[in-house]
Amino acid sequence: MTTDEKRGPSLQDLIDSVPKLVDHLYHDTPGPSIRTRADLIPVPAEFSNWRDEQRAWRETAVLFDQSHHMPELFLSGPDAVRLLSRIGVNSLANLGPGVAKQFIGCSPSGHVIGDCILYALPDGTYELVSSMPLLNWIEYQAGAGGWDVTVRRDNNTADNPTGRRERFRFQLDGPRAGEIFDAVVAGEPPDIRFFRTASATIAGVEVLVLRHGMAGRGQGFEISGPYDQREAVRAAILEAGDPHGLRQGGLKAYFTSSYESGWIAYPLPAIYTGEELRGYREWLPADSWEGRFQLAGSYRPDDIEDYYSTPYDLGYGHIVKFDHDFIGREALEHIAASPPRRRVTLVWDTHDVLRIFASLFEPGVPYKFFDLPIADYGVLMHRDEVRDPAGRLIGQSTFCGYSANERKALSLAIVDAEHATPGTEVTVRWGEPDGGSRKPRVEEHRQTSVRAIVAPAPYSTGDPR
Repeated sequence: MTTDEKRGPSLQDLIDSVPKLVDHLYHDTPGPSIRTRADLIPVPAEFSNWRDEQRAWRETAVLFDQSHHMPELFLSGPDAVRLLSRIGVNSLANLGPGVAKQFIGCSPSGHVIGDCILYALPDGTYELVSSMPLLNWIEYQAGAGGWDVTVRRDNNTADNPTGRRERFRFQLDGPRAGEIFDAVVAGEPPDIRFFRTASATIAGVEVLVLRHGMAGRGQGFEISGPYDQREAVRAAILEAGDPHGLRQGGLKAYFTSSYESGWIAYPLPAIYTGEELRGYREWLPADSWEGRFQLAGSYRPDDIEDYYSTPYDLGYGHIVKFDHDFIGREALEHIAASPPRRRVTLVWDTHDVLRIFASLFEPGVPYKFFDLPIADYGVLMHRDEVRDPAGRLIGQSTFCGYSANERKALSLAIVDAEHATPGTEVTVRWGEPDGGSRKPRVEEHRQTSVRAIVAPAPYSTGDPR
């Protein structure tokens, strides 16, 4: 997208055309995620079975193919770092080749627009991976601010008119990932610190390697390289990993890794309100991801701003640095000393979860179906009410499902700080009000309350066997 491109209806046009934005996003949008559309991505739901694929990142190793679902943006030019510093809450003082960042951008109100991985490449280019809303925001700011930068987009496969990507991306994760990496790399393996990068050669292909983990343990490697050479690299990793119990992971396992890692992906971008953002909404197309987000769950406020979240809500407080001027700084300075909400894991009561399944075999309307391993049914934005024992609303639960490693139903949540202590008892309201919404994946059902215990995020109790 470019700022002078001829466009159809804008996101602002869409907002102006619907009586109530929350109703529209709750009932009538398709959602942009490929998680429920196997026809949009050439990665299977399972290679073997999702239970063993989940266990692989805890017990041996797993290989995920991330080449298709994450959009990317490449930024270069004299003003590239200045622009990124203006947008990101991060300190970029040490940004350079070999360094990566969990990059976070906020609205003027201090609420998150998105987060992604920022790579500093050796040629002076900056590669940003994932979070379509944040990439859109960066592209808009590049044009609207008159920065001397060049922007190049490589959208996810489902939204990419070329039908291919520029780079493949694999995630090798698990306790034996290091052994596999050392075995597959040509020559002396590079020693890579957490969230640092290095070049390596695999199957004759030069790749870029980021050290980080998908399941909250930091023992993984994200490997990227030229898209046309992906199969040679994949084959070499699989061959090297076979003696170590390496499994390929499908989409079902992939999208459950957040339950253990604590990553709340794709918060609703805080761009739907505020006069200062009108120009941005007029720039965004009505059929952008921002126009297709799908709200779901028992949490059902009237005001779209009630879905917004700050970096502190999402567990990113340690990333916010006030050593530079960035969009949203003033607002975040007011809450930095005492953030009112915190990110936690909720461990659902097993008997209450079994009661949800039992309703499928009883007369009458059942409770909302709890699908395995992924139970949240909103495409990107699922939020359920979290209440204290007295019934007071204290937070929002999201990304819920089953972990074969923990033998538990888990969800991530944002709760009021006074209820964030591990061991605190809460309840989650499961199912939508009034029998459910018009979303095609939502059947007629009734609501119920599920007891849960607050736990840390990331969450792990070790091997339950």
